Amino acid sequence: MMQATATRQPASGLAPTLVLHGGCIHTGDDRLGRVQALAIRGEEILAVGSDAEVLRHLGPDTRQIDLAGRSVIAGMTDGHAHLDREGLRRQLPSLAGAETVDDVLDLIADEVRQRPAGAWIVTQPLGRPPEYQPGPGGLSSGQIPNRHDLDRVSPRHPVYIRPIWGYWRNAAPLVSVANSLALARAGIGPQTRSPSPDITIQTDADGVPTGVFFENTLVPLVEHSLMRCAPGFTSSQREAGLRHAMGQYNRVGTTAVFEGHGVACEVVEAYKAVHASADSSVRAVLTFSPNWQVQGHGDAAQWLREWSAWLGGRGSGDNWLRLQGLYTELDTDPANNRLRAANHPCTGWAGFQAGSALPQSALDALVIEAARQGIRLAGIWPDLLPLFERANRVHPIAPMRWVLGHQSVLTRAQIDCIKDLGVVITTHTNRHIFKDGDRLLQRQGMDGKDIVPLRSLREAGVEVSFGSDNLPPSLFGPMAHATTRRSRSGQLVGAEQAITREQALHIATRGGAYLCFAEHQRGTLAPGMLADLAVLSADPLTCPDDQLAHIQAELIVVNGRLVSLPLPTPGA
Repeated sequence: MMQATATRQPASGLAPTLVLHGGCIHTGDDRLGRVQALAIRGEEILAVGSDAEVLRHLGPDTRQIDLAGRSVIAGMTDGHAHLDREGLRRQLPSLAGAETVDDVLDLIADEVRQRPAGAWIVTQPLGRPPEYQPGPGGLSSGQIPNRHDLDRVSPRHPVYIRPIWGYWRNAAPLVSVANSLALARAGIGPQTRSPSPDITIQTDADGVPTGVFFENTLVPLVEHSLMRCAPGFTSSQREAGLRHAMGQYNRVGTTAVFEGHGVACEVVEAYKAVHASADSSVRAVLTFSPNWQVQGHGDAAQWLREWSAWLGGRGSGDNWLRLQGLYTELDTDPANNRLRAANHPCTGWAGFQAGSALPQSALDALVIEAARQGIRLAGIWPDLLPLFERANRVHPIAPMRWVLGHQSVLTRAQIDCIKDLGVVITTHTNRHIFKDGDRLLQRQGMDGKDIVPLRSLREAGVEVSFGSDNLPPSLFGPMAHATTRRSRSGQLVGAEQAITREQALHIATRGGAYLCFAEHQRGTLAPGMLADLAVLSADPLTCPDDQLAHIQAELIVVNGRLVSLPLPTPGA
């Protein structure tokens, strides 16, 4: 074990405001290694080192915390977070625990008693969270209430049971249900035709809609088309959702997020409102998700010149909230994306605009102009790499650290290209190793050497950040996936791509800070860095493999202040 001491002499004799001592503090700094104690003055780290060295800085007003041997790490950065989605669940009445249709009706009847006649009742999806699976604690297979069931308890209230965000369960179909009054308000009857081949309007023997909708997609369509009259999330719900979600992400040691899938205007405004109220406990870098169907398809140069003032370079904002860069995507589902985007400005669970996807020709022009204007781009899937290469020939993109998220399979040639372009990678191991690893093995071959190839990426010198995708929010799961390479079934997925615990912690802390252009401010616990840290329930470098994914924070410090944590998640 390496122990070192580093101090910054207190200005004008000022003592630290907070000291943590008697612990196992992983500084993440290669020079400092592991230490016992840490001192904070204001928003910055003042000193780290042995108990004796750090405690000598104490003043009469210094608050002390005895860690009693507990482990401390720098606050982690979730590189593909969808933080807002975590809190939105709490903004709708829950159907969790309903195992029969009658259970669902009892829960809706409770809502009816609390609302005036005519008021909408929009609930969480059927099934048990967080994945909304059927079975114990969720509706048994085949049990779905219909309009007539709902009418029994809500004849004077329009009711809509929302579909899930499909990636929670990673399986179609999505199911949503409306009662008779809701169908009437939506103008849905026997003559109604589905607006998409992926939507099925269930009907009875007489051709009358039953109120049940099925969607053969993972991104909801019905709520943005047939049932768009049902209320979306309000600004107050989105703000309350963000506040709740920040506590949940803090609970698992996350103190910063990068929203690489982009956020729509309604989410940006919610973040601004929380920031203005000084309630933030998670730093956020937001990539903007435009709705090109609303913005129009004019000259890309004109739009990007206008936007470069607030999206270009490091973007606009401060250390708590920064809007930086543009999300972009090749449109592979144009008909359905038009349906989703037509419900502007409402984005539902997504939080990003389906209208940000563009056809090849339009996207090619936009990518090149973004390079000229110095605007960072973030996208998902390797199909953007050829476009990034063409843009790089016009203007070097490496200084802008363009981003590719959700990377599941990458070949050696693609890794070399990513390195040459200076692209930063965010991974989604919750899906591509844990949930879908077995399926990817069947598709890629049983060695799985190209599935989330973390070791190859690191050896090539590519900067990597973990993303949770809110499935679930903890980055300790991705750390476990990266080091054990086990799928949910226990199968090894690309064992040769396993990395060490130390390397995984580096990705979760320093890698995330680099993604945000903040590596000189956070990601390590060294003097002069921002005081963002987590005191943990177990040591992520030494705990047993089966405990790593379940580590939680017992104490969080962000910007030098203690953050009140929510109760531990049940069963975690």
